[in-house]
Amino acid sequence: MPFEIVNKKVVRAQVSQQSPVLARRGAMLGYDGQVTFRPIQGQGHGVGGMVGAAMSGESNPMMATEGNGSVLYGFRGLHVTVLELTGDSLTVEADRLLAHDANLQTSVEFIGQGGVRAAVRGAMTGQGLFTTRVGGHGSVALLSHGGTFPLQLNGETVGVDPQAYVGHVGALQVDLKASVGMRDLVGRGSGEAFQLHVSGHGTVYVQASEAKF
Repeated sequence: MPFEIVNKKVVRAQVSQQSPVLARRGAMLGYDGQVTFRPIQGQGHGVGGMVGAAMSGESNPMMATEGNGSVLYGFRGLHVTVLELTGDSLTVEADRLLAHDANLQTSVEFIGQGGVRAAVRGAMTGQGLFTTRVGGHGSVALLSHGGTFPLQLNGETVGVDPQAYVGHVGALQVDLKASVGMRDLVGRGSGEAFQLHVSGHGTVYVQASEAKF
């Protein structure tokens, strides 16, 4: 069930008994039809099963939208990007999620499993040591500052500002690269001392701003 893009900051979802939607709590802007909104805790496997993600910092206040009708979603005037997953998985921070099909599977992953470098990356970029993976078939609406653009990778490596990185789909490796000189230590550097180097095969999504999320 794809989300309809109303404008850059609002999407419309068609909700039915067979196709409920999970959305960030407080993101409903308007609706028609017979729908109800039920608070749930954290990300979960569908409407029923929730993952206890509070301790990971990947817990996001969510609600289930059920019934029959259409619902408009948006959050704090942030830009919205809609992705269609076709059996692949999206790696993204939980607070980037505006809404997604309830039948998509979500899980919280410890990025420290990628080794010390992955753990350091999470700590340095402010993304923490955990991230959220969304997989299956369905729509996902992501929040960003200024909208996102995709970078398609076919084995090459690109550099991305840590604050501009939104998420990625596919078999991609994300490493933190630091190039800190004396000028950076005294606050006179370029401001680009840290970058994420993304390599492999897939798509990385970058927001049009370095504003912290």
